[in-house]
Amino acid sequence: AVQADISREADVLAVFEAARRLGPIRGLVANAAIVAPPARIRDFDVDRVRRVLDVNVLGTILCCREAVRHMSTAEGHDGGAVVLISSAASRIGSAGEYIDYAASKGAVDSLGIGLSREVAAEGIRVNVVRPGTTLTELHDRNGQATRVHEMATKVPLGRAAEPDEVAAAVLWLLSDEASYCVGSILDVAGGR
Repeated sequence: AVQADISREADVLAVFEAARRLGPIRGLVANAAIVAPPARIRDFDVDRVRRVLDVNVLGTILCCREAVRHMSTAEGHDGGAVVLISSAASRIGSAGEYIDYAASKGAVDSLGIGLSREVAAEGIRVNVVRPGTTLTELHDRNGQATRVHEMATKVPLGRAAEPDEVAAAVLWLLSDEASYCVGSILDVAGGR
């Protein structure tokens, strides 16, 4: 494993170099993201917003750039698949808590659509998975250990997703079984 802060270009380059040494790069799952503590926009400071956007948007763009450089048939490579991880927050908005996070994930949705059209002819399929409330430690880091369980009551299925349920969608989009999926946004949100 290679540790990296994807908002730092040098770290992203190091990750791709390490991956390249293992063999041809055929896929990217852009999953790294952060969320700041819940707050209303009137209480945001510029450092909070910049950090969320640097990791969630800039970092994702840098990873996509390197994936294209290492997968594009126009560059002499064999193609591949990219799956961007967005969030149901991009369409819900997360008012009063995380609108900066929601906005960053809206940017990821747009990136997925635009990039899919830009590189499809170069043998790279780009799609987006938009999970809803999922049992991960994302909110724990902000001292909200019970948030996922509280949010689960708003999900029509009545529960949060297991990480494996989201992973199954990602694996399918990376696979040849999804060979005609380009520019798709797949909600894995339990109906929310």
